[in-house]
Amino acid sequence: MKSRVVISGIDTSRLPTLTHKESMELLKKAQNGDKVAHEQFVTANLRLVLSIVQRFYGRKQSIDDIFQVGCVGLIKAMNNFNTDYNLRFSTYAVPMIIGEIRRFLRDSSALRVPRSLRDTAYKALQVRHDLETTSDREATHEEIAACMELPVSTVTYALDAISDPVSLYDPIYHDGDEAVMVMDQISDDRYDSDRWIGNVAVSEAMDKLPERERRILMLRFYEGKTQMEVSEEIGISQAQVSRLEKSAIKELNKLIS
Repeated sequence: MKSRVVISGIDTSRLPTLTHKESMELLKKAQNGDKVAHEQFVTANLRLVLSIVQRFYGRKQSIDDIFQVGCVGLIKAMNNFNTDYNLRFSTYAVPMIIGEIRRFLRDSSALRVPRSLRDTAYKALQVRHDLETTSDREATHEEIAACMELPVSTVTYALDAISDPVSLYDPIYHDGDEAVMVMDQISDDRYDSDRWIGNVAVSEAMDKLPERERRILMLRFYEGKTQMEVSEEIGISQAQVSRLEKSAIKELNKLIS
């Protein structure tokens, strides 16, 4: 039994599902002017729109308005999708639906971008689309600026002005129920698992050292002080600091290994 979930007044359990083959056949009919096929295809893909709309909950705009804008993006994707390519419709449609929603949120935002700057940005987006269509690769700002006969800084500034902050949970690829998000494509070499485990081990070992040895190591290796500065702060000789430091490091190695 399908679970009943109602979003924007639509019962998702009642939405039809299509195989890839059925979807492509229906889409071809819709693109050829079959109104019934058009309605059936839109209905079958409403679940895709709803899955995207959920990412925009909490905005000041009505979720129903956002859903309607998402449907506009769906229809635009329908009209522009090339069925000759061996590509799932959802893979093509998701970025277009998200883009349509973001454009709506941007245009209704209290923070207004000057009209001239927006016009420049939209022209740059069109030029970028044309360049990427002909070259089959991502266009650079330098190439876009050259085509528009504008400084690169102007193009970059204009595109930045209309771009929204990207959520780590935004999908960059979508295939049915599976999505690859921005966070899946980001790595941080500073915090690899081996180093993280090593840091945990050192921290636990430090807690087992006597107070004075632990303080010496903290001052020396965490605060970067010299042995002379440590000796003055603790009130012992530099020779004692050196001896205790070596002893503490040796004990740390035993505790970690």
